[in-house]
Amino acid sequence: MSLTDDAKNKAENLKGQAKETVGEKTNDPDLANEGRKDQVVSEIKGIGNDLKDAAQKVKDAVSH
Repeated sequence: MSLTDDAKNKAENLKGQAKETVGEKTNDPDLANEGRKDQVVSEIKGIGNDLKDAAQKVKDAVSH
């Protein structure tokens, strides 16, 4: 995973945490749920990038 992808995922996760916290503090369940969703999406993107990296390593190992 590139550093850019990692930074984008971290920023999305932090944004989601902020939304969740603000939603909980202002009694806005929709905003809190949107924040949770943002965090899950960020985690899924990170897992996808990890899988791509692992596949590339396998491909490199097989081709050598």
